[in-house]
Amino acid sequence: MPTRSPQEPALLLATLDEQAGLIDRHLWLVRLFEWIRGDCTSAQAAVARVAQLLDGAQGDPDVAARAGRWWQTLLTTIDGTTLLADFGFASRSAFVSEFAERLRLKILPGTPETVDASELFSLALSEAFDASWLAALDEPLLSRLASLLGGEAPANPTRPPAHGPHITLWQHTLLEAITFCTSQIRASGFSPELRLRMSAAASEAEPFHALAADFDAVRAAFESASRQRAGPLVPGVQLDLVLDGALQQFRERLDQCRHGASTVYTHLDEHGISVNLVFRLRQLRARVLRIRALLDCLLGSNPAASTARLLSHLVIVRQERRSLRALVASNSSLLAAKVAERSSETGEHYITRTYAQYRDMLRRAAGGGLLTALTTALKFMVMTLGLSQFWNGFWSGFVYAGSFIAIQLLHCTLATKQPAMTAPAMAAKLKNLDEPGSLEVFVDEVTHLVRSQVAAALGNVGAVFPAVVVLSALFQLATQAPMIDATAATHVFDSLSLLGPTAFFAAFTGVLLFAASIIAGWVENWFVMHRLHSALRYNPRITSVLGTTRAARWAQFMRENISGFASNISLGFMLGLIPAFAAFFGLGLEVRHVTLSAGQLAAAASALGWDVLRQPGFWWCVAALPVIAAANLSVSFYLAFRLALRAHNVGALDHARVNAAIRMRWRKRPLNFLWPSREATDSGQIGQKNG
Repeated sequence: MPTRSPQEPALLLATLDEQAGLIDRHLWLVRLFEWIRGDCTSAQAAVARVAQLLDGAQGDPDVAARAGRWWQTLLTTIDGTTLLADFGFASRSAFVSEFAERLRLKILPGTPETVDASELFSLALSEAFDASWLAALDEPLLSRLASLLGGEAPANPTRPPAHGPHITLWQHTLLEAITFCTSQIRASGFSPELRLRMSAAASEAEPFHALAADFDAVRAAFESASRQRAGPLVPGVQLDLVLDGALQQFRERLDQCRHGASTVYTHLDEHGISVNLVFRLRQLRARVLRIRALLDCLLGSNPAASTARLLSHLVIVRQERRSLRALVASNSSLLAAKVAERSSETGEHYITRTYAQYRDMLRRAAGGGLLTALTTALKFMVMTLGLSQFWNGFWSGFVYAGSFIAIQLLHCTLATKQPAMTAPAMAAKLKNLDEPGSLEVFVDEVTHLVRSQVAAALGNVGAVFPAVVVLSALFQLATQAPMIDATAATHVFDSLSLLGPTAFFAAFTGVLLFAASIIAGWVENWFVMHRLHSALRYNPRITSVLGTTRAARWAQFMRENISGFASNISLGFMLGLIPAFAAFFGLGLEVRHVTLSAGQLAAAASALGWDVLRQPGFWWCVAALPVIAAANLSVSFYLAFRLALRAHNVGALDHARVNAAIRMRWRKRPLNFLWPSREATDSGQIGQKNG
């Protein structure tokens, strides 16, 4: 930006005209802030320009008088209440409509032809740098600025003032803004979503009912005190004490409202959570904070400094209000916390800590591998039907989903489902990493986790490979033909070879595994939020068909398994359909699931016979299996772990300390990462949840 002329403050002040039209007046304000920002590289440089401007204005009585009149004219022609009370708050809770509104604000230009102070504020203070220099204004400078802009507005016959002569227009605007925020808080507190989820103590206290009356008392006391200060007599101490008491009561009532709303979070497990609920809770909290800031501007010990802080905050709010990324983060963070919390509870059951648990994990993983062998056979049967790409993907996804649900209901385990569930459980333990001995405990959990993943993967692959070989032999005995022909077997070798893009496809499959866990958490939350467990158990229509006992049994069954159903069905159809959709767009994107890949490799090897052991392509595929397993497990775990860290508000950790402790454990007891100690006791054993 070009360097500004030192004469420009004088030119700006010379063109200051309180009788100018609305557009010219607003354009002058925009030019003023452009000059203050100028080519400044620091907040102090911009503050120096403000001081330079004040020197020029206060050095000329005529300019000072015009500045005061200009400011008051500005206040009478724009609605400042919208800026102070509503700026930065989303007007709607629907994600799509709010996204569209923010996109509009980012793309479409603003206009100075407005009476909305929010629009004018966005146009004039349009840079993030404005927040810095506003916050850097010192008290002497703010006092000079308040003195320059002080006084009351001239008479305006088109807009008669609603306040008395003892209250300035700025004070009246602040009072109206607080009134507006108070009404919004009361409306949120009376909404059924919040009221039904508040604790009994918070509901009985009824803080939202008395909030308006408490502020009316503050307003009446303030007007009385202001009226007496404006009179010929010295203000009485009694009126100031009344104002202080009313203000204290109002602040306490605000705290009660905020506390009452916070009790909603303790009922989320019972009632679930929605984006709309998150929106209402955060809006309520933000409006309470806004009222406190407005009270400081009105009744604080240093109103000018409080006003500067508020304006600086509003500049930051403006940047966030236009941010699409901030919208996504604010709408998803609390929901992500609930998903992580539910996944954390489930993930504890996938971590083996004792020899008995490890052996049970191997047994259940072997069962999952045997069922996946049937899945492999059904998958090849679908391929022989010669369906179009979409329907081939659809019925393949149907087979996968049915197989995964069977694994869940038969209490077996699929290794690749574990990381997205165990990561939140690990992240939850990092919150207390600074406590004595917590680092050693966390390293213990790392060894338990790695050992559990290895056991599940070995159990799956170790069972699916021989099971598919046996199925292929039985199929050939029954039909006198292999399960797949030589051409299909060669295609399997080419697609699974480590020399191809197998590692990338396996990492992409890890993303799908993570996505399935998110879908599972969301569906479970939706099930709880809409109280479907209670509806299935007590709805008269359902009980008339199923009977009371059976309805209760089905309700409990669905409550325990809804998350697994959602995860398995979504994962199955993603594995089947996403390659079909990717092929439609010419992306050539495929999936590589370690257990399914091992089954396909076994079927291809059976089709080619013993000679396959002499083919390099077969061994490249064998070498690819551990790479596929590592990519599936590590990518899904990493994504879930990052989400859980954010959801649990875990701050910056001493990664070097954690990594050093893990490396030391590996050097001292490497077998702990692969095999549990037989001396491990069953104390503190956690029952494993199957699925």
